[in-house]
Amino acid sequence: MFGLGMQELVIILVIVVVLFGATRLPQLGKGIGEAISNFKKGMAEKDAIDVTPKDKTAEGQNKTEQDKKA
Repeated sequence: MFGLGMQELVIILVIVVVLFGATRLPQLGKGIGEAISNFKKGMAEKDAIDVTPKDKTAEGQNKTEQDKKA
């Protein structure tokens, strides 16, 4: 498995526990699992909503022209 032995995996686990703490590990795992499942669900579904940003340069120019008229 990626050339890692048992000793290396134990050392990595100890470092992760020290960095995040034993109480945060379940929350971290849950968050990663939800992110993966949402990503898979998003890739499987077709796009329902177009979230492409609109061209704001044209809107900004129209507002300045309206301000000049007023």
